[in-house]
Amino acid sequence: MKGVSYVTNEQNKKVAVQIELKVLEKYDDQIEDLIDGIIAESRRDERRMPLSKVIRGLKQSGKLK
Repeated sequence: MKGVSYVTNEQNKKVAVQIELKVLEKYDDQIEDLIDGIIAESRRDERRMPLSKVIRGLKQSGKLK
C-alpha cells in the first residue's frame, strides 16, 4: 500500500509499521477506532470499578460537580 512501510528486525521479521500522515488523515476515524480497540484490549484484565464509585470519587476530588 502506498504510504505504508514495515520496519523489520535483524531476522527480517516485521516488528512495526510506519504510515505517512497523509494516509492517516484520509482514514482518521478508522484509525481512531483501531487505537480505541487496542487500548480496550490492553486493559481487559484491569480491575473494574462501578461507575457510581468513579463519579463519587471525582466529586470528592473536586473534578466533577
